[in-house]
Amino acid sequence: MPPVDQTSYAHYLVARQAVQDEITNRLTPTSDQRTTLIIIGVYVAAILILWNMPIIKIVLSPFKLLTVGLHEFSHAIVGCLTCAKIEAIEIDPDEGGVTRMRGGIPMCTLPAGYLGSSLIGAVLVMCGFDVLASKVASIFLGVCLLITLWWAKNWLTRGIGLLFIGLIVLLWLVANGVGLRYFVLFLGVMSCLYCLWDIMDDLVFRKVHESDASKFAKMCGSCMSSRVWGFLWFIVSLCFFVIGILIGLVAFKESEN
Repeated sequence: MPPVDQTSYAHYLVARQAVQDEITNRLTPTSDQRTTLIIIGVYVAAILILWNMPIIKIVLSPFKLLTVGLHEFSHAIVGCLTCAKIEAIEIDPDEGGVTRMRGGIPMCTLPAGYLGSSLIGAVLVMCGFDVLASKVASIFLGVCLLITLWWAKNWLTRGIGLLFIGLIVLLWLVANGVGLRYFVLFLGVMSCLYCLWDIMDDLVFRKVHESDASKFAKMCGSCMSSRVWGFLWFIVSLCFFVIGILIGLVAFKESEN
């Protein structure tokens, strides 16, 4: 065996340790970020507790309907990217929704609802670590809602869009927009949790034949069942949520607001 260059090996060890220290430092939350992580935990607990509680769950209804809107918006955007003509987006009071389109590529548009809305949720969670990023995210969210309003064909969809656009504008005007950070963070957590819960409820634990996963499974033949596709989408959505938090920790290390 050829002799080992001790100097080069020592440099390698120093460099490796420096990289490990840098990664550890970037992922170690600051005091401000620890507060944000605690808030995320509180949001998760509150949402899970209120989700199915009689009467009190009404508090979450507008946010559930908004996440349904983001789900349908994701279908529509991917439909546009695959040359589909979007005819309508509708949200119903039972927290369901439908996007009607002609054309497009179903292999892309069907999974886009769950994966797209969970990706949007993860981006909002990431931006929730910083006030300025939250303001940018609120503009993006407002644009999404305006586009959804353009395709909306029932008054509930229009009402939800206008309600949250108005709320975003109001939070911009109060306390220099600091409240937007917690609003964006809550919407991000809500969107991620709604996607995860909806996937597990409709596609894994319960067999809903008209779900996106069922239609996707039929298109793919008998290679995998709708429950398997649902579980895979669940894993991807969960990864989006975790990655959103990790990027928030790394990207906004200097945030003290």
